[in-house]
Amino acid sequence: MYGVLLIVVLIVTGGAIAFIGDRLGTKIGKKRLSIFGLRPRHTSVIITIITGAIITTLTFAVMAAASENVRTALFGMEKLKQHMTEMQQNIENAEAELKSAQVEKDAADSALERAKGQVEKLISQQKELEAESRDLQEGNAALLEQNESLQSSNEKLGKQNDSLLADNASLSGRNEKLTSDNQVLEERTRQLRDGLITMREGDITFRAGEILASGVIQGGRSEKAVEADFQSLAQLASRNVSVRLGENLTDQEIWLYQPEVEAAIKSIAESRQDMVVRIVAAGNLVRGETVRASLELYKNSIIYQGKEFIIARPYTLKEHDEAEAEHVVMDFLTNVNQAAVQKGILPDPIRGSVGIIEGAQFYSLVESLQRTTDHIVLSAYARDATDAQGPLRLEFKLEPAKDFDGDYLER
Repeated sequence: MYGVLLIVVLIVTGGAIAFIGDRLGTKIGKKRLSIFGLRPRHTSVIITIITGAIITTLTFAVMAAASENVRTALFGMEKLKQHMTEMQQNIENAEAELKSAQVEKDAADSALERAKGQVEKLISQQKELEAESRDLQEGNAALLEQNESLQSSNEKLGKQNDSLLADNASLSGRNEKLTSDNQVLEERTRQLRDGLITMREGDITFRAGEILASGVIQGGRSEKAVEADFQSLAQLASRNVSVRLGENLTDQEIWLYQPEVEAAIKSIAESRQDMVVRIVAAGNLVRGETVRASLELYKNSIIYQGKEFIIARPYTLKEHDEAEAEHVVMDFLTNVNQAAVQKGILPDPIRGSVGIIEGAQFYSLVESLQRTTDHIVLSAYARDATDAQGPLRLEFKLEPAKDFDGDYLER
Protein backbone atom coordinates (compact mmCIF):
# COMPACT_ATOMS: atom_id res chain seq x y z
CA MET A 1 0.00 0.00 0.00
CA TYR A 2 2.88 2.34 0.81
CA GLY A 3 4.44 1.67 -2.63
CA VAL A 4 1.20 2.57 -4.43
CA LEU A 5 0.99 5.82 -2.46
CA LEU A 6 4.61 6.65 -3.35
CA ILE A 7 3.92 6.06 -7.07
CA VAL A 8 0.87 8.38 -6.96
CA VAL A 9 2.93 11.10 -5.25
CA LEU A 10 5.66 10.81 -7.87
CA ILE A 11 3.11 11.03 -10.72
CA VAL A 12 1.49 14.13 -9.24
CA THR A 13 4.92 15.68 -8.54
CA GLY A 14 6.06 14.95 -12.12
CA GLY A 15 2.96 16.58 -13.54
CA ALA A 16 3.41 19.65 -11.38
CA ILE A 17 7.09 19.89 -12.34
CA ALA A 18 6.18 19.68 -16.07
CA PHE A 19 3.54 22.41 -15.69
CA ILE A 20 5.83 24.74 -13.69
CA GLY A 21 8.71 24.24 -16.14
CA ASP A 22 6.46 24.96 -19.10
CA ARG A 23 5.08 28.12 -17.56
CA LEU A 24 8.52 29.34 -16.53
CA GLY A 25 9.96 28.65 -20.01
CA THR A 26 7.08 30.49 -21.66
CA LYS A 27 7.58 33.62 -19.52
CA ILE A 28 11.32 33.64 -20.19
CA GLY A 29 10.61 33.23 -23.94
CA LYS A 30 8.21 36.17 -23.96
CA LYS A 31 10.78 38.40 -22.29
CA ARG A 32 13.26 37.26 -24.97
CA LEU A 33 16.10 36.65 -22.52
CA SER A 34 19.39 35.25 -23.87
CA ILE A 35 22.06 33.13 -22.07
CA PHE A 36 25.51 32.34 -23.49
CA GLY A 37 24.50 34.16 -26.70
CA LEU A 38 21.77 31.63 -27.53
CA ARG A 39 18.53 32.52 -29.20
CA PRO A 40 15.67 33.36 -26.80
CA ARG A 41 13.76 30.21 -27.80
CA HIS A 42 16.76 27.98 -27.00
CA THR A 43 17.36 29.91 -23.80
CA SER A 44 13.75 29.21 -22.78
CA VAL A 45 14.25 25.45 -23.34
CA ILE A 46 17.47 25.38 -21.26
CA ILE A 47 15.85 27.34 -18.42
CA THR A 48 12.91 24.91 -18.46
CA ILE A 49 15.22 21.85 -18.29
CA ILE A 50 17.33 23.31 -15.47
CA THR A 51 14.23 24.30 -13.49
CA GLY A 52 12.73 20.77 -13.87
CA ALA A 53 16.00 19.17 -12.74
CA ILE A 54 16.20 21.43 -9.67
CA ILE A 55 12.57 20.83 -8.72
CA THR A 56 12.96 17.03 -9.19
CA THR A 57 16.12 17.02 -7.06
CA LEU A 58 14.43 19.04 -4.32
CA THR A 59 11.40 16.72 -4.48
CA PHE A 60 13.49 13.61 -3.95
CA ALA A 61 15.53 15.32 -1.23
CA VAL A 62 12.38 16.34 0.67
CA MET A 63 10.86 12.86 0.30
CA ALA A 64 14.07 11.15 1.44
CA ALA A 65 14.29 13.47 4.46
CA ALA A 66 10.64 12.91 5.37
CA SER A 67 10.45 9.10 4.93
CA GLU A 68 12.87 6.39 6.10
CA ASN A 69 11.21 3.95 3.68
CA VAL A 70 12.06 6.25 0.73
CA ARG A 71 15.70 6.38 1.87
CA THR A 72 15.73 2.61 2.14
CA ALA A 73 14.17 2.21 -1.34
CA LEU A 74 16.66 4.65 -2.90
CA PHE A 75 19.91 3.80 -1.12
CA GLY A 76 19.50 0.68 1.10
CA MET A 77 17.87 -1.94 -1.18
CA GLU A 78 21.08 -3.96 -1.71
CA LYS A 79 21.86 -3.89 2.01
CA LEU A 80 18.30 -5.03 2.77
CA LYS A 81 18.60 -7.93 0.30
CA GLN A 82 21.91 -8.91 1.87
CA HIS A 83 20.35 -8.81 5.35
CA MET A 84 17.48 -11.04 4.16
CA THR A 85 19.99 -13.53 2.72
CA GLU A 86 21.89 -13.63 6.04
CA MET A 87 18.64 -14.18 7.95
CA GLN A 88 17.74 -17.11 5.66
CA GLN A 89 21.19 -18.64 6.23
CA ASN A 90 20.77 -18.23 10.01
CA ILE A 91 17.43 -20.03 9.84
CA GLU A 92 18.98 -22.94 7.94
CA ASN A 93 21.85 -23.14 10.46
CA ALA A 94 19.35 -23.14 13.34
CA GLU A 95 17.45 -26.02 11.76
CA ALA A 96 20.68 -28.02 11.37
CA GLU A 97 21.58 -27.37 15.02
CA LEU A 98 18.09 -28.47 16.07
CA LYS A 99 18.53 -31.80 14.27
CA SER A 100 21.94 -32.28 15.89
CA ALA A 101 20.47 -31.50 19.32
CA GLN A 102 17.73 -34.08 18.72
CA VAL A 103 20.36 -36.75 17.96
CA GLU A 104 22.24 -35.86 21.16
CA LYS A 105 18.99 -36.03 23.13
CA ASP A 106 18.26 -39.52 21.82
CA ALA A 107 21.77 -40.64 22.79
CA ALA A 108 21.31 -39.15 26.28
CA ASP A 109 17.96 -40.96 26.69
CA SER A 110 19.63 -44.25 25.77
CA ALA A 111 22.43 -43.64 28.29
CA LEU A 112 19.82 -42.83 30.96
CA GLU A 113 18.04 -46.13 30.36
CA ARG A 114 21.31 -48.04 30.73
CA ALA A 115 22.10 -46.13 33.92
CA LYS A 116 18.68 -47.03 35.36
CA GLY A 117 19.40 -50.70 34.68
CA GLN A 118 22.74 -50.44 36.50
CA VAL A 119 21.09 -48.70 39.47
CA GLU A 120 18.49 -51.48 39.76
CA LYS A 121 21.25 -54.09 39.70
CA LEU A 122 23.19 -52.24 42.41
CA ILE A 123 20.07 -51.97 44.57
CA SER A 124 19.57 -55.74 44.27
CA GLN A 125 23.21 -56.36 45.28
CA GLN A 126 22.82 -53.94 48.17
CA LYS A 127 19.79 -55.85 49.49
CA GLU A 128 21.72 -59.12 49.34
CA LEU A 129 24.64 -57.59 51.28
CA GLU A 130 22.27 -56.11 53.87
CA ALA A 131 20.68 -59.54 54.37
CA GLU A 132 24.12 -61.13 54.81
CA SER A 133 25.11 -58.37 57.23
CA ARG A 134 21.97 -59.02 59.33
CA ASP A 135 22.81 -62.73 59.45
CA LEU A 136 26.35 -61.93 60.60
CA GLN A 137 25.08 -59.53 63.25
CA GLU A 138 22.71 -62.20 64.59
CA GLY A 139 25.61 -64.67 64.66
CA ASN A 140 27.74 -62.10 66.46
CA ALA A 141 25.05 -61.51 69.05
CA ALA A 142 24.72 -65.29 69.64
CA LEU A 143 28.49 -65.57 70.10
CA LEU A 144 28.47 -62.66 72.56
CA GLU A 145 25.78 -64.39 74.60
CA GLN A 146 27.76 -67.63 74.51
CA ASN A 147 30.88 -65.74 75.58
CA GLU A 148 29.05 -64.19 78.52
CA SER A 149 27.76 -67.66 79.49
CA LEU A 150 31.28 -69.09 79.33
CA GLN A 151 32.63 -66.24 81.43
CA SER A 152 29.95 -66.94 84.04
CA SER A 153 30.87 -70.62 84.02
CA ASN A 154 34.52 -69.69 84.37
CA GLU A 155 33.76 -67.64 87.50
CA LYS A 156 31.85 -70.53 89.03
CA LEU A 157 34.61 -73.01 88.20
CA GLY A 158 37.15 -70.68 89.83
CA LYS A 159 35.37 -71.14 93.14
CA GLN A 160 35.58 -74.92 92.93
CA ASN A 161 38.37 -77.00 94.47
CA ASP A 162 41.85 -77.55 93.11
CA SER A 163 40.87 -80.80 91.41
CA LEU A 164 38.90 -78.77 88.83
CA LEU A 165 41.75 -76.38 87.98
CA ALA A 166 42.70 -78.37 84.87
CA ASP A 167 39.14 -78.22 83.58
CA ASN A 168 39.05 -74.52 84.36
CA ALA A 169 42.24 -73.94 82.31
CA SER A 170 40.68 -75.86 79.40
CA LEU A 171 37.55 -73.76 79.55
CA SER A 172 39.69 -70.59 79.69
CA GLY A 173 41.42 -71.66 76.49
CA ARG A 174 38.05 -72.29 74.87
CA ASN A 175 36.89 -68.86 76.00
CA GLU A 176 39.96 -67.23 74.42
CA LYS A 177 39.27 -69.05 71.14
CA LEU A 178 35.66 -67.89 71.15
CA THR A 179 36.85 -64.35 71.87
CA SER A 180 39.22 -64.58 68.90
CA ASP A 181 36.42 -65.91 66.69
CA ASN A 182 34.22 -63.07 67.89
CA GLN A 183 36.88 -60.52 66.90
CA VAL A 184 37.18 -62.10 63.47
CA LEU A 185 33.40 -61.87 63.01
CA GLU A 186 33.40 -58.27 64.19
CA GLU A 187 36.14 -57.42 61.64
CA ARG A 188 34.17 -59.15 58.87
CA THR A 189 31.04 -57.25 59.91
CA ARG A 190 33.00 -53.99 59.72
CA GLN A 191 34.30 -54.88 56.25
CA LEU A 192 30.78 -55.71 55.07
CA ARG A 193 29.53 -52.43 56.52
CA ASP A 194 32.31 -50.56 54.67
CA GLY A 195 31.37 -52.47 51.51
CA LEU A 196 27.75 -51.37 51.88
CA ILE A 197 28.84 -47.76 52.30
CA THR A 198 31.00 -48.06 49.20
CA MET A 199 28.09 -49.52 47.24
CA ARG A 200 25.80 -46.72 48.41
CA GLU A 201 28.16 -43.76 48.09
CA GLY A 202 30.81 -44.87 45.56
CA ASP A 203 30.40 -44.90 41.79
CA ILE A 204 31.49 -47.71 39.50
CA THR A 205 33.89 -46.23 36.97
CA PHE A 206 34.54 -49.42 34.98
CA ARG A 207 32.37 -52.50 34.61
CA ALA A 208 33.79 -56.02 34.55
CA GLY A 209 35.00 -56.86 31.05
CA GLU A 210 34.99 -53.23 29.84
CA ILE A 211 37.78 -52.48 27.38
CA LEU A 212 40.44 -50.11 28.76
CA ALA A 213 42.55 -50.24 25.59
CA SER A 214 42.71 -52.33 22.44
CA GLY A 215 45.21 -52.69 19.61
CA VAL A 216 46.80 -55.00 17.07
CA ILE A 217 50.32 -56.30 17.79
CA GLN A 218 52.32 -57.90 15.00
CA GLY A 219 53.32 -61.50 15.66
CA GLY A 220 56.41 -63.46 14.63
CA ARG A 221 58.90 -60.95 16.10
CA SER A 222 61.29 -60.88 19.04
CA GLU A 223 59.82 -60.78 22.51
CA LYS A 224 61.57 -57.44 23.09
CA ALA A 225 59.79 -55.83 20.11
CA VAL A 226 56.44 -57.32 21.16
CA GLU A 227 56.99 -56.11 24.74
CA ALA A 228 57.63 -52.54 23.48
CA ASP A 229 54.31 -52.57 21.59
CA PHE A 230 52.60 -54.02 24.63
CA GLN A 231 53.99 -51.25 26.87
CA SER A 232 52.62 -48.65 24.42
CA LEU A 233 49.20 -50.31 24.67
CA ALA A 234 49.41 -50.31 28.48
CA GLN A 235 50.23 -46.58 28.43
CA LEU A 236 47.19 -46.00 26.22
CA ALA A 237 45.06 -47.84 28.79
CA SER A 238 46.49 -45.62 31.55
CA ARG A 239 45.60 -42.48 29.56
CA ASN A 240 42.06 -43.76 28.92
CA VAL A 241 41.59 -44.49 32.64
CA SER A 242 42.99 -41.05 33.51
CA VAL A 243 40.47 -39.39 31.19
CA ARG A 244 37.59 -41.38 32.73
CA LEU A 245 38.62 -40.67 36.33
CA GLY A 246 39.79 -37.12 35.71
CA GLU A 247 43.07 -37.98 37.45
CA ASN A 248 46.71 -38.23 36.37
CA LEU A 249 47.81 -41.88 36.51
CA THR A 250 51.36 -41.27 35.29
CA ASP A 251 52.76 -42.75 38.51
CA GLN A 252 49.99 -45.29 38.98
CA GLU A 253 50.27 -48.15 36.52
CA ILE A 254 47.29 -50.33 35.73
CA TRP A 255 47.75 -53.58 37.68
CA LEU A 256 48.23 -56.63 35.47
CA TYR A 257 49.19 -60.13 36.58
CA GLN A 258 52.82 -60.29 35.45
CA PRO A 259 52.86 -64.03 34.56
CA GLU A 260 49.82 -63.38 32.37
CA VAL A 261 51.64 -60.51 30.62
CA GLU A 262 54.77 -62.61 30.06
CA ALA A 263 52.72 -65.50 28.67
CA ALA A 264 50.87 -63.13 26.30
CA ILE A 265 54.13 -61.58 25.01
CA LYS A 266 55.61 -65.03 24.41
CA SER A 267 52.46 -66.23 22.64
CA ILE A 268 52.42 -63.21 20.31
CA ALA A 269 56.14 -63.51 19.54
CA GLU A 270 55.70 -67.18 18.60
CA SER A 271 52.55 -66.58 16.56
CA ARG A 272 52.80 -66.25 12.78
CA GLN A 273 49.64 -64.13 12.79
CA ASP A 274 48.94 -60.65 14.14
CA MET A 275 47.00 -60.60 17.40
CA VAL A 276 44.27 -58.31 18.73
CA VAL A 277 45.17 -57.49 22.33
CA ARG A 278 42.51 -56.16 24.70
CA ILE A 279 43.23 -54.83 28.19
CA VAL A 280 39.92 -55.20 30.07
CA ALA A 281 38.71 -54.45 33.59
CA ALA A 282 39.05 -57.56 35.76
CA GLY A 283 35.92 -56.63 37.73
CA ASN A 284 33.62 -53.75 38.61
CA LEU A 285 35.97 -50.92 39.63
CA VAL A 286 34.80 -48.33 42.14
CA ARG A 287 36.46 -44.90 42.14
CA GLY A 288 39.44 -44.95 44.47
CA GLU A 289 40.18 -48.67 44.05
CA THR A 290 43.26 -50.09 42.33
CA VAL A 291 42.67 -50.43 38.59
CA ARG A 292 42.99 -54.20 38.12
CA ALA A 293 42.93 -55.52 34.57
CA SER A 294 43.37 -58.72 32.58
CA LEU A 295 44.35 -59.56 28.99
CA GLU A 296 42.40 -61.01 26.08
CA LEU A 297 44.12 -62.24 22.89
CA TYR A 298 42.45 -62.89 19.53
CA LYS A 299 43.90 -63.75 16.15
CA ASN A 300 43.58 -60.86 13.73
CA SER A 301 42.70 -60.95 10.03
CA ILE A 302 40.73 -58.98 7.44
CA ILE A 303 37.08 -60.00 7.91
CA TYR A 304 35.46 -57.76 5.28
CA GLN A 305 37.00 -56.12 2.24
CA GLY A 306 35.92 -52.62 1.18
CA LYS A 307 32.44 -52.62 -0.46
CA GLU A 308 31.97 -56.31 0.48
CA PHE A 309 28.36 -57.48 0.89
CA ILE A 310 27.39 -58.34 4.49
CA ILE A 311 23.68 -59.14 4.66
CA ALA A 312 20.29 -58.32 3.08
CA ARG A 313 16.79 -58.54 4.57
CA PRO A 314 13.32 -58.04 3.03
CA TYR A 315 10.77 -55.74 4.71
CA THR A 316 7.24 -54.57 3.97
CA LEU A 317 6.27 -51.07 5.13
CA LYS A 318 2.53 -50.49 5.45
CA GLU A 319 2.42 -46.73 6.00
CA HIS A 320 4.60 -43.61 6.08
CA ASP A 321 5.34 -43.85 9.79
CA GLU A 322 8.61 -42.75 11.42
CA ALA A 323 8.30 -45.21 14.32
CA GLU A 324 7.85 -48.14 11.92
CA ALA A 325 10.83 -46.99 9.84
CA GLU A 326 13.04 -46.68 12.93
CA HIS A 327 11.95 -50.17 14.05
CA VAL A 328 12.93 -51.60 10.66
CA VAL A 329 16.37 -49.91 10.79
CA MET A 330 17.05 -51.12 14.36
CA ASP A 331 16.00 -54.68 13.46
CA PHE A 332 18.25 -54.63 10.39
CA LEU A 333 21.22 -53.28 12.37
CA THR A 334 20.75 -56.10 14.89
CA ASN A 335 20.92 -58.64 12.05
CA VAL A 336 24.04 -56.92 10.65
CA ASN A 337 25.67 -57.03 14.10
CA GLN A 338 24.93 -60.75 14.49
CA ALA A 339 26.25 -61.53 11.00
CA ALA A 340 29.48 -59.57 11.61
CA VAL A 341 30.08 -61.32 14.95
CA GLN A 342 29.56 -64.72 13.34
CA LYS A 343 32.00 -63.73 10.57
CA GLY A 344 34.70 -62.96 13.15
CA ILE A 345 34.56 -59.28 14.18
CA LEU A 346 35.07 -58.91 17.93
CA PRO A 347 32.06 -57.34 19.68
CA ASP A 348 32.21 -54.80 22.48
CA PRO A 349 32.08 -56.82 25.76
CA ILE A 350 29.57 -54.45 27.36
CA ARG A 351 27.24 -53.42 24.51
CA GLY A 352 27.85 -56.36 22.19
CA SER A 353 28.10 -54.04 19.17
CA VAL A 354 30.71 -54.23 16.39
CA GLY A 355 29.86 -51.30 14.12
CA ILE A 356 29.55 -47.54 13.98
CA ILE A 357 26.70 -45.68 12.28
CA GLU A 358 26.56 -41.91 12.22
CA GLY A 359 23.42 -40.11 13.33
CA ALA A 360 23.00 -38.43 9.93
CA GLN A 361 23.34 -41.80 8.20
CA PHE A 362 20.75 -43.37 10.51
CA TYR A 363 18.15 -40.64 10.01
CA SER A 364 18.77 -40.53 6.26
CA LEU A 365 17.94 -44.25 6.10
CA VAL A 366 14.83 -43.73 8.25
CA GLU A 367 13.63 -40.90 5.99
CA SER A 368 14.17 -43.07 2.88
CA LEU A 369 12.05 -45.83 4.42
CA GLN A 370 9.32 -43.34 5.36
CA ARG A 371 8.89 -42.43 1.72
CA THR A 372 7.91 -45.96 0.66
CA THR A 373 5.04 -48.34 1.47
CA ASP A 374 6.17 -51.24 -0.68
CA HIS A 375 8.06 -54.53 -0.43
CA ILE A 376 11.73 -53.52 -0.21
CA VAL A 377 15.12 -55.13 0.41
CA LEU A 378 17.64 -53.48 2.71
CA SER A 379 21.31 -54.44 2.13
CA ALA A 380 24.48 -53.64 4.09
CA TYR A 381 28.05 -53.41 2.80
CA ALA A 382 31.40 -52.77 4.50
CA ARG A 383 32.53 -49.23 3.74
CA ASP A 384 36.25 -50.04 4.17
CA ALA A 385 38.44 -53.08 4.74
CA THR A 386 37.75 -54.19 8.34
CA ASP A 387 39.79 -56.54 10.53
CA ALA A 388 38.72 -58.51 13.60
CA GLN A 389 39.30 -55.53 15.90
CA GLY A 390 36.78 -53.38 14.01
CA PRO A 391 34.89 -51.15 14.16
CA LEU A 392 32.72 -52.01 11.15
CA ARG A 393 31.57 -48.95 9.20
CA LEU A 394 28.58 -49.53 6.94
CA GLU A 395 27.02 -48.46 3.68
CA PHE A 396 23.36 -49.22 2.93
CA LYS A 397 21.35 -49.92 -0.20
CA LEU A 398 17.55 -49.70 -0.41
CA GLU A 399 15.78 -51.17 -3.44
CA PRO A 400 12.36 -52.63 -4.37
CA ALA A 401 12.10 -56.37 -3.72
CA LYS A 402 11.27 -57.02 -7.40
CA ASP A 403 14.63 -55.53 -8.45
CA PHE A 404 16.72 -57.56 -5.96
CA ASP A 405 18.60 -60.36 -7.71
CA GLY A 406 20.45 -61.93 -4.74
CA ASP A 407 19.49 -63.92 -1.64
CA TYR A 408 18.63 -62.57 1.80
CA LEU A 409 21.48 -64.25 3.66
CA GLU A 410 25.14 -63.46 4.17
CA ARG A 411 27.27 -64.18 1.11
